[in-house]
Amino acid sequence: MKRRTILMAALAAPLLPTGLVLAQGGTAGDSAKPFDPTVVHDRDRVLGAADAPVTIFEYASLTCSHCATFALQTLPEVEREWIETGKARLVYRHYPLDRLALVAAVSADCMKGDKAFFAYIDMLFAEQSSWARSDDPLAALAQRAALAGLGQEAFDACVADEAQIDALLARVIAARDTLAIESTPSFIINERKVSGALPYDEFAEILEEAHRGT
Repeated sequence: MKRRTILMAALAAPLLPTGLVLAQGGTAGDSAKPFDPTVVHDRDRVLGAADAPVTIFEYASLTCSHCATFALQTLPEVEREWIETGKARLVYRHYPLDRLALVAAVSADCMKGDKAFFAYIDMLFAEQSSWARSDDPLAALAQRAALAGLGQEAFDACVADEAQIDALLARVIAARDTLAIESTPSFIINERKVSGALPYDEFAEILEEAHRGT
């Protein structure tokens, strides 16, 4: 059985198969160091300065309506008041809840640079009801990827890249098992877990508490 099949089954299972090693970018059985979701990695997509005192890890699924609500209604003000002022940085991590979200996440990871990545993510959340519910969601997704600079040939190669899919799923499972991420959107804010698409005022209160603790 291919490892991707094992990992997809593991996402729905209460426990991982015994002995499955989730290595960063590797395969089961690799001796590479397992992915640690509690720290920022070079491959992470980040908004904000590296020395910001507050770090927000966001776990989101691109087909999740609550994630879209946060992205459209709360995040813009978080960016203005916290990220652009240097008080916080946001580390976006995928937590796909279905196969379409997985394909969307993989295509996002093929975007070159954080600017293109976040522009694509913003577009997918803003137009979620259109592409995710279309008669041919994969084609709708490919059209949006093309607008973001990932042409059809590159898109097809990207979403068929099993090594990339494996690495993404390994990070998802590491977040589930290490941080107890169970739903989207979920956040780890300076080690505090927060769940749900909170309105800005409530989210800002949590950021203020985190900032006072630094």
